[in-house]
Amino acid sequence: MNDGRIAARGLVLLGCGKMGSAMLAGWLARGLPATSVWVMDPAPSDWLRGSGVHVNATLPDAPAVVLIAVKPQMMGGALPTLAGFAGSDTVFVSVAAGTPLSAFETAFGADTLIVRAMPNTPAAVGQGITAICANAAGQGALDEAETLLSAVGAVVRLESEAQMDAVTGVSGSGPAYVFHLIETLAAGGVAQGLPPELAMTLAKATVAGAGALAQQADEDPAQLRINVTSPNGTTQAALEVLMDEETGFPALLPRAVAAASARSKELASG
Repeated sequence: MNDGRIAARGLVLLGCGKMGSAMLAGWLARGLPATSVWVMDPAPSDWLRGSGVHVNATLPDAPAVVLIAVKPQMMGGALPTLAGFAGSDTVFVSVAAGTPLSAFETAFGADTLIVRAMPNTPAAVGQGITAICANAAGQGALDEAETLLSAVGAVVRLESEAQMDAVTGVSGSGPAYVFHLIETLAAGGVAQGLPPELAMTLAKATVAGAGALAQQADEDPAQLRINVTSPNGTTQAALEVLMDEETGFPALLPRAVAAASARSKELASG
């Protein structure tokens, strides 16, 4: 990472759980000096203590970026510690689910540069995708936020914060849907006589490989599905179950995304 402003003025990371640790590892791997990072965390891991960053130390006077990665229920106690940076050119980036831009504007003022981000857990292996949006004052900070968050995967920009609940339903919560697909696909193999370990190995590799192919292929997923479906073959027999309009994926997945999106709205409204 080559950002002179961050290297010179510092980056503050508030909260270093799984997501915070993944991002920090990505930044350090891309060349951000460890001495330019201050981490505030109540229970720092051994990895964090040995990373070379400042841990629970006095914060710099005017950091370039403050990234907020605490759980939403801890937000009330955490934000007052950052109030001294409000209204300056410090960029606040939040990856806290369910906390809207308005909550930060209430805490820091509408003239503060605020970016809201929704990453997902594949960030832990550099394969995440993060959606970002900003308040009116923070529109010019989106480039800097994108540079930071691209350390753990792809970044997309939303047209408005109103899209964030749908993003939560698709990509924020989506890895759990895929993990459950792996679980149930493996269980199906076991039911057909495979040893559990072999069934799980096959299921994991199949989902990972199909995802990689979907990312890299020129065809869209619908065409890729058609490509591997021989008429009256084994795949068609399975897809007749999965594509059933009432009991298959066309009914289940939109309901799942809608449920996650609705819950996201509830969390945002308090």
